Amino acid sequence: MAAPTNVLDFYREMFGANCGELGCLFDDKNKQDIGHFNIFSIGSMYEGCKTKPVMPYNRRTYYKISLIHGRNRVEYANKVLDIEEYAVLFATPRIPYRYTPLDNNQLGYFCVFTEDFMSKTQTGVALTGLPIFSPQSDFIFQINREQFSELARIFRKMQVEMNGDYAFKYDLIRNYILELIHEGQKLKPIAPTHHAPNAAQRISTLFVELLERQFPIENTSQVVQLKSAKDFADTLGVHANHLNKVLKETAGRTTSEIIAARLNQEAKILLKQTNWNVSEIAYSLGFNELAHFSHFFKKMNHSSPLQFR
Repeated sequence: MAAPTNVLDFYREMFGANCGELGCLFDDKNKQDIGHFNIFSIGSMYEGCKTKPVMPYNRRTYYKISLIHGRNRVEYANKVLDIEEYAVLFATPRIPYRYTPLDNNQLGYFCVFTEDFMSKTQTGVALTGLPIFSPQSDFIFQINREQFSELARIFRKMQVEMNGDYAFKYDLIRNYILELIHEGQKLKPIAPTHHAPNAAQRISTLFVELLERQFPIENTSQVVQLKSAKDFADTLGVHANHLNKVLKETAGRTTSEIIAARLNQEAKILLKQTNWNVSEIAYSLGFNELAHFSHFFKKMNHSSPLQFR
């Protein structure tokens, strides 16, 4: 499984080796991928590129809001969404997708930012609590020319602030991002164009991606969030029964069996390679009660966690 894509990796994917140097985009703070924000004009950033890059499925650590003018295709779970002219897209680390430009006539803007940049402390709003960034959200919205112009005005304001030296410019930019979010939440999502013939394989791949992005567990404050078949089905936007059927066909195991096997694998790693106590390991793996974890581990391995250690 690929490593998480941070903002620097994202720029490498977007610009490519032949589309400009990356060093000027980063200062020491940006290299840490903490509190990062940046904004681009889509037309100007690809000058000199023969083709527009495809954004593959990846483990992204950033949010992205794109104002789009051009023909593009977005694939997510069993959905294929075609953008014919104008759209706005709200991408979150919680929803993996593939983005493919269908021609080279692309205009608009996009901004990228990390969750730390838009933290609740800074804005009073938790990004994960907003409907538009919910795992169940349809995050691509068709708009008309007038709406495109109105949203473009907000992006241009952000560009002005980024290029300026106003002491509180990032506070102002956060307000503009919230304005984009609220305007987006008023819109209706684009209906799927069709269901791709390889939808089952895509769902299976995305399920594994969502499962694996929760690992490895690196500290005792890191907690597995997606624990049940329903959690994964809701995030992927499919029915739990359909997800189960797909995984049985493609992987030969049920959703619950795959989840249990991965949790058990991580449990054994943590028991052998850390000095955390069993309660800490149980909590990190999403078990609220130590007894539940002990029962789970003994069922999987025919020994208790302490005996295994």
